[in-house]
Amino acid sequence: MSKKPLKSSVTSLSLFIILIAFLMLSSCSSNRPAAVDERSRPYSYKGKTHRVIKGETLFSISWRYGLDLKKLAEFNGIKPPYTIYPDQRIRLDTRLTNRGAGAGALASNNNKSTTYGSYNRSGNGTPKSNNPSTSSNQQSPVKWQWPVSGKLIAQFQGDSGLNKGIDLSGKLGEPVLAAASGKVVYAGSGLSGYGKLLIIKHNETFLSAYAHNDEISVKEGDLVKAGQRIADMGSSGTDRVKLHFEIRSEGSPVDPLKYLPKQP
Repeated sequence: MSKKPLKSSVTSLSLFIILIAFLMLSSCSSNRPAAVDERSRPYSYKGKTHRVIKGETLFSISWRYGLDLKKLAEFNGIKPPYTIYPDQRIRLDTRLTNRGAGAGALASNNNKSTTYGSYNRSGNGTPKSNNPSTSSNQQSPVKWQWPVSGKLIAQFQGDSGLNKGIDLSGKLGEPVLAAASGKVVYAGSGLSGYGKLLIIKHNETFLSAYAHNDEISVKEGDLVKAGQRIADMGSSGTDRVKLHFEIRSEGSPVDPLKYLPKQP
């Protein structure tokens, strides 16, 4: 008996099965919905960010970029005591509106007045106070004094300049004094270029910083009084013994010579 007809039948059956499979796939493809550009996606933050490294605090980050702590915390949805973690991304452009920027984003810039913490920035251009050491009538004025008695060796160069404070000469181990009463909010060496650094919060507006210390004698959370010894002058993070001293008003560097009393 010849087997050719059987082989021919198997071949025909295989071709038929392949044809059916092809038609089924074509039918599925034709019923598949066309791709649609998704325009309802949430707004993606495209501003500048900072990646947290070990040892950093929100105070030190706000200081590094000249930002107000409370505005930075609110913009990132971080509540007191402002705990942050290594590798966390901190959004820095606090001037952006809250257009889908996430929890804690600032109110729209269309507002005439926006309150941050316990002080207010009004859009009417009216000065908050004639006293540069007072940001509102609800705050006691800061009484400043010189942190060391050395000579002025470098002046303030402006918010965008290289020197955001003043440099004062001195001897290794000479006492560094608190320029006003307040609370220590940072003590460490996590900010490049500052060496061993202390930051003191005086009220909701003003902070002061003391850099390049040899030894720090207070810790974060300590309350200090004006004139109290807080560190020893040194040369950490720089090439000579000196004190780099800064004053920040609502996060922005200001000229300390406009706040300190005249040297005798």
